Amino acid sequence: MTTTTQQPVALCDQAQRYLFQEAHDHFIDGQGVPSASGQTIATVNPSTGEVLANLAAGDQADVDRAVQAARRAFTGTWSGWTPYERQALLRCVADVLDARFEELIQIEAMDMGAPVSRLRNTKPAMMKMLSFFASQATNISGETLMNGIPGPVATMTLKAPVGVIGGIIPWNGPLNSQFWIIGAVLASGCTAVLKPSEDASLSVLRVAQILHEAGVPEGVVNVVTGRGSEAGHALAAHPDVDRIAFTGSTQTGRSIIEASTVNIKKLQLELGGKSADIVCADADLDKAVPGAAMGVFANSGQICFAGTRVLVQRPIVDEFTSRLMTFMDTLRVGRSLDEAATLGPLISEAQLEKVLSYIEVGQDAGAELIRGGERLGGDLSSGYFVKPAVFGGVTNQMRIAREEIFGPVLSILPFDDVDEAVAIANDSEYGLGGAVWAQNLSTALRAVRGVHTGTMWVNCYGHIDPMIGFGGTKMSGYGSKGSSAHMDTYLYTKSVYIEI
Repeated sequence: MTTTTQQPVALCDQAQRYLFQEAHDHFIDGQGVPSASGQTIATVNPSTGEVLANLAAGDQADVDRAVQAARRAFTGTWSGWTPYERQALLRCVADVLDARFEELIQIEAMDMGAPVSRLRNTKPAMMKMLSFFASQATNISGETLMNGIPGPVATMTLKAPVGVIGGIIPWNGPLNSQFWIIGAVLASGCTAVLKPSEDASLSVLRVAQILHEAGVPEGVVNVVTGRGSEAGHALAAHPDVDRIAFTGSTQTGRSIIEASTVNIKKLQLELGGKSADIVCADADLDKAVPGAAMGVFANSGQICFAGTRVLVQRPIVDEFTSRLMTFMDTLRVGRSLDEAATLGPLISEAQLEKVLSYIEVGQDAGAELIRGGERLGGDLSSGYFVKPAVFGGVTNQMRIAREEIFGPVLSILPFDDVDEAVAIANDSEYGLGGAVWAQNLSTALRAVRGVHTGTMWVNCYGHIDPMIGFGGTKMSGYGSKGSSAHMDTYLYTKSVYIEI
């Protein structure tokens, strides 16, 4: 791993004007609205540790105002839009976001730290999501059903939008992740109040403004910024919010489940993960080594389904480790606007301290720190940078193998046969992602069938397609992102009986 000789991207005029305005208000009912309390919170550039902007500090009053706006929009003219009109709107939104994408990734890079080189590669994913949801707008249908009622009674089902959606968005990729909610809202006829993380709100606010400019009616998409303990809790517990979509920690997920009981909200929860990435002795290591490495190190390890437990079959542990060290020499850590950087900083000083503490925990437990794990100094000393870490000699009972670190920390766990690998993979409270690398298809399918997780990849890692869907099991949550199951949670089924 090397640090880069900085090749900074020049901020475009639109991104520069937006980033450095004096304050960033909530976006409610089609306009900027300051916090009811008048309070603000600072958001920090993780590449430099400097304050980037001030956000409105939302509370119950701000959430109330946003929910009221969303409810008015839901029962107003938006409810009369036809599926074709909603589909056309989504296509228009896609065109506008396509044209403004460079501006948006520059805002995202400055706010949450991902390198611009990585963010540019996420454009196809955003376009696929918008295309998928545009197709779903005209694919909402009920059924005409037979019945057992005596007499001439016709029966059918209809699908209708649930209502106001509360979307709580994580900091590790808000630019793209918000569209799992916005896309379904625009396709279904629901409305939304979004609460992004206080650590990375700017791209969500900017997208809401752009959506309004693109023709999304007032009140359909609203954004309230603020702390999770205040604005987030108020949204999760609000009695006029019909559904919550949340991505984040399992601990916060539990509190959202408790808050949802006020009106029995529908929930979609994507929570923590500690995914196992199984590398068999017959794997193609030319693909498996970089695939497994970036399954951990991508986005500086800040991905919910990161394959941080790399299970390697014992005969190839030494070769895999040697190749991994060589691959890590190609990784370049740098500031988010550095064109040459492949990895950026962690999101905050608190997250940096958490990751560094796990490095100590691993060493204290007897794991071998083979490489990395220290904070970077020099030109990067003011930011929240850590060298990607690799541990060897890890057992599945160690905390670094059981707890979600959410940083670039890879643990190598040896195994003897695929049944043992499956047992190790399943010895976890989480079940979000996982993978197996094997040229023998029977071996691969034994792992696919055996590992208890929401998604499995074979000879690859991290592919997500809205047509297929993605979700977790066990303590990793429930509810799908993508597929028809995703749309179903934005709709409810109405049974209709007609006596003729």
